[in-house]
Amino acid sequence: MTDDTGAITEPLDVEAAEAEVGSLSYRQLIWRRFRRNRMGLIAGALLIVAYIGAVGAGFFAPYHYQRTALQTRHVPPQQLHLGGGHGLHVYGLRASRDERTMELEFVPDPTQIHAVRFFSRGEDGALHLVTSDGPMHLLGTDRMGRDLLSRMIYGARVSLTVGLVGVFLSMLLGSLLGTASGYWGGWADTAIQRVIELLAAFPPIPLWMALAAALPAGWSSIRVYFGITVILSLISWGGLARQVRGKVLSYREQDFVMAARASGAGHWYIITRHLLPGSYSHIIVIGTLAIPGMILGETALSFLGLGIRPPMTSWGVLLEEAQRVTVLLHYPWLIFPAVPVLIVVIAYNFLGDALRDAADPYSD
Repeated sequence: MTDDTGAITEPLDVEAAEAEVGSLSYRQLIWRRFRRNRMGLIAGALLIVAYIGAVGAGFFAPYHYQRTALQTRHVPPQQLHLGGGHGLHVYGLRASRDERTMELEFVPDPTQIHAVRFFSRGEDGALHLVTSDGPMHLLGTDRMGRDLLSRMIYGARVSLTVGLVGVFLSMLLGSLLGTASGYWGGWADTAIQRVIELLAAFPPIPLWMALAAALPAGWSSIRVYFGITVILSLISWGGLARQVRGKVLSYREQDFVMAARASGAGHWYIITRHLLPGSYSHIIVIGTLAIPGMILGETALSFLGLGIRPPMTSWGVLLEEAQRVTVLLHYPWLIFPAVPVLIVVIAYNFLGDALRDAADPYSD
């Protein structure tokens, strides 16, 4: 066929396209729409890289996060160099004492060249992605001479998993209580909604601080970690419960639910086979958007000294060590742990927006 200008054009096979879309399952339709969102794909890729780095922290980190070297404390970030017949390398360090502060300062010493090796064993005998013959601190060191890059990679284990575990618990509570509230109604609905309103009435940060301070001082770091996770979960389930309740209220009077009830189906069957599946996409999106809040909650508690306790490390613990103005004035590289927090939170928000759009594949 030809258009108005006389050019030959191919007919649009609209029916074939509609048939192709109609043959796809709901999950395939979600993936089809999600992969069109470039920012969502980039955010998902960044988060996958972050979690791979957290899981393999022992391999990706140049040093163990507890390794101390007081003779090289507060070393500024070192630069990588290439060329000069030495391949990839870093310069050694030359120490001098500041006459005003009497603190040791470290400057690069080009006469000392330390080769950088990949996939080799470090001083601890373990296999690492990157090692060096001499001191190599690409993001500097802290007041104990601990490598900041290594502590950031190890800290991702806590900061990233506390979001996943916390959101899983809050999704479990919010889904079950929200479904019960919407399905049964009556006194159960009233009691659950009043609890949600009570939790929402308290400012979150003071409430987190009060509950975190109630943890026993003698608890180990692992117990404190799980305690913080449970605290964040117990506080953040209310919003999801109310949204699931709204979904269930709209579904419970639908024909398919009434037919299941008329055929003798039990409450558990109706909830698990008809009501909850209709809210899955919404729950996943809300959970994705809630993870940044969990990460920021742990970071805030640890920053205030009420969260994860040494010897464990997290991004909040690292920021707590850099909260003094004098430290930031003389050692500004200690604020670097704020960068992965920002990247992960922004990535989760982009991913959540992409999933929210993909969860409704039939909309324009």
